[in-house]
Amino acid sequence: MEADDDYQLSFPAIRGVQAGREYYVAMCPINVAVDIIKLSEEDESLPIELKAQRALNKTRIPAIADYIIDNPDTYAFSSLTVSIDSNVNFKAFGSVGIQKKLGVLKVPYGVTYLINDGQHRRAAIELALKEKPELRHETISLVLYVDRGLKRSQQLFADLNRYVVRPTPSISILFDHRDPMARLTLSVVDKVPCFKELTEKAKTTISNRSRKLFTLSVLYQANCDLLKKKKGSQTTDEDLDLATHFWKAVCTNMNDWELARKRHIAPSELRSDTIHAHGIILRALGRLGPSLVSLPKDRWEETLEGLNKINWDRSNLSIWSGRAMTSTGRISKSHTNIILTSNYLKTMVGLSLTPEEEKIEADFTKNAKHA
Repeated sequence: MEADDDYQLSFPAIRGVQAGREYYVAMCPINVAVDIIKLSEEDESLPIELKAQRALNKTRIPAIADYIIDNPDTYAFSSLTVSIDSNVNFKAFGSVGIQKKLGVLKVPYGVTYLINDGQHRRAAIELALKEKPELRHETISLVLYVDRGLKRSQQLFADLNRYVVRPTPSISILFDHRDPMARLTLSVVDKVPCFKELTEKAKTTISNRSRKLFTLSVLYQANCDLLKKKKGSQTTDEDLDLATHFWKAVCTNMNDWELARKRHIAPSELRSDTIHAHGIILRALGRLGPSLVSLPKDRWEETLEGLNKINWDRSNLSIWSGRAMTSTGRISKSHTNIILTSNYLKTMVGLSLTPEEEKIEADFTKNAKHA
């Protein structure tokens, strides 16, 4: 991208056609993109109907900026999509074949670049440049639509976001090579036979016909509970060893899981009839974990044998209603329900409750008496 003597900016670009109109994909240094694309949508005095974008969520920007700064060799950004309120001049490299689509796009100075998609990325780039000015040598692609006007720009924003679907938490974990907890969880899945056979890695919910019992996302959360770590936390080989041994010890005392792994019982039957075929039990076991792993390893299996005493049937309403299920019989994975379910498991294996857990248990018991 360079400035011409006739007060134009010149971008190396590709020309295309959508809906009968020309548009362009141009390469632009990121500092220039920040300079020419102004976030006028930040003007809170402007009525929403006169804006072409949703309000900027400033709390998102530091995390995106940190992503650029912390991953200088591997970060990746998709294009910024903008509309410009001026005619442009495209000079193709040739007159035949692909040469007609490749060339230089000349845009006059002073035009308005109305951003249709990528305002948070653009704001994060500006913040990252303040900390790492050398990023100005990097480039980002711009998808440029010409003379769309406010109405067309608003429609473009709506269309670009109409069919956007976020990836499931499970597949995000599967593909995330930067999150140490994601890598640890995948290693646990590979090392624990029960999980290797029965974990759904792509979806967040399990269909009735599925041969899987667990989702990768729930196991990830359970490992965070077990290791008392947050998403993205650093992990060690000791963490992996502990998590692997813990879940192997758990699986040893969950006979139905082993039957499902060997296909002696259908996972769909377990999901229909039992509690321990649902994610809330993995989360509850993860919460139980820190108390268990504080014991010597030779006592883990002995302690966890208490799991064999539990009646996991969903019909066992005297135990599960209000803990793992709502009054209508639906499984509930709320924070309080996870704690209440963990409390029961702890009691059954002979582990003590924490003060926080004792309070929640007391409130539950009190409310049950008055129900």
